[in-house]
Amino acid sequence: MAVTIRDVARASGVHVSTVSRTFSAPHLVNAETRNRVLAVAEGLGYRPNRAARALTTGRTHNLGLIVADIANPFFPPLIKAAQAQARERDYHVFVADTDEDPVLEQELIETLCKQVDGVLLCSPRLSNRVIERLRAQVPFVVVNRRVKGLATVLMDVGQGVRAAVAHLAELGHRQVGLLSGPSGSWTSGEIRRAAADLADGLGVNLTVLGPNEPTERGGLAAAAAVAGSGVTGVLCYNDLVALGLVEGLRERGVDVPGDVSVIGVDDSLPGRLSRPKLTTITMPTAAAGRMAVDLLLDAIRPANAGQTAPPTTARLETSLVIRESTQRASSP
Repeated sequence: MAVTIRDVARASGVHVSTVSRTFSAPHLVNAETRNRVLAVAEGLGYRPNRAARALTTGRTHNLGLIVADIANPFFPPLIKAAQAQARERDYHVFVADTDEDPVLEQELIETLCKQVDGVLLCSPRLSNRVIERLRAQVPFVVVNRRVKGLATVLMDVGQGVRAAVAHLAELGHRQVGLLSGPSGSWTSGEIRRAAADLADGLGVNLTVLGPNEPTERGGLAAAAAVAGSGVTGVLCYNDLVALGLVEGLRERGVDVPGDVSVIGVDDSLPGRLSRPKLTTITMPTAAAGRMAVDLLLDAIRPANAGQTAPPTTARLETSLVIRESTQRASSP
């Protein structure tokens, strides 16, 4: 026979309503009592009926997580961390992939709004104006985009970019290319601003090439432009673009790093396994996933209580990881 909420209440020595609140509104239950009820429930194998709880509380205990491209190695660590953090807080996560399409992104948001208590938008391609309009339907937290009035988790890619440009300058590279990302990407804009701000002061001439598709195919397509540009070092929008560029340059007889040094962004697994191993900017994706879930649940709670929580901007540090794809510039 299945264990019921009454069985848990009887074994815990509390009222049924206390057990219910322990699972539906744990912040309203004394910590000692809550821990006792949870321990008893675990011991008895009790699992609350999520559908019934949603009818009672008006909350689904589901979150939406929308990413630009689930095939990009940047996103799986963030997704995995977000799911684990949500599970710790008794929430489930629905993951959706927009394939870099803002129209599909909007459709997914409008669909998920009816099934979740809040939505995490990771590297969105929608305009801020559309995001601000959609926020009326459900609480949002945005990762790697500033949107007025919304809680945000920013990975400070500019910090890593400045270290990357300084690294190339120290190696004697004076002609540096920047392979930018999609035109609607906040991260691409941050990379470009940070690189441009530092380049002049270091005597580096920065050539921007793009926008580019944020994939290996985008890097392959840009190889001809890079080879003909006269640059000796290249900073790429992400590791996939960098890996595609390395392959495209190799096909043209251009050696990396002998002829051209290449730096990526993300510190993804493919870049660590490539030959040469990719010098890159590490991005704290797992930490961003955990923090985004916490901010979203903080936003959901006051929304249900008729309160308004001030938006929070959390900034996470990035750093340069030097491997094999960069070396001293060849003498002219």
